[in-house]
Amino acid sequence: MTSSVKAIHAGFRELGITEDDDKRALYARVTGQSRLSLMSADQESAVLTELRRLGFRPAERRANGAAKLTGRYAKKLQAMWIAAWHLGVVPDRDDAALIGFVKRQTDLDGIRFVHHADDARAVIEALKARMKRDAGVQFGTDLGCDWLASDVAKMAWAQWRIIRPDASLMVRKGFDEAVAAAIGRRVTMLVELTDRDWQAVMKALGPRVRGARKAGTP
Repeated sequence: MTSSVKAIHAGFRELGITEDDDKRALYARVTGQSRLSLMSADQESAVLTELRRLGFRPAERRANGAAKLTGRYAKKLQAMWIAAWHLGVVPDRDDAALIGFVKRQTDLDGIRFVHHADDARAVIEALKARMKRDAGVQFGTDLGCDWLASDVAKMAWAQWRIIRPDASLMVRKGFDEAVAAAIGRRVTMLVELTDRDWQAVMKALGPRVRGARKAGTP
């Protein structure tokens, strides 16, 4: 199977074109042929061009040759997955690990979850459930603190509770100092931090969280 033919099949999957009759109709409209096996290289290229016009985006490649995860919801899902990694609840931050998680935890087929809102929502809820169960993230409540309105802030606070189990919202046990070090500036009020700031905090705390979890593993 040529690379063009593989890309055409991938395009049909991404666009949700599954019926053979629909595929043949597209082939005939673009090339006059009804099957890929009858097409020249130029005709295969014409089919790919049409699939791209319809919204297909062929997989980009990373430096190591692995395909990048692309799609309307890819960035949001990757951000959630990396957050779970920083919380120490998943062992690998790579896209392939996210795809494996989806296959194990949901009934979703292939990588539809990066293209369809309902599927993306199902994956996000599965990840949130995992983070709540394994890292104590209190989604859905600010615990009476304005600065915990953001989900990213909640995840950063859950990280700190893993690092310092004796910390509390009343006595944060070095949390504010760790936040200031992570974002590179003095913090007067935590409520002033943006989601981007909290993401920087999570990134800085991630190695400490994974180290704490590893040390606590029997």
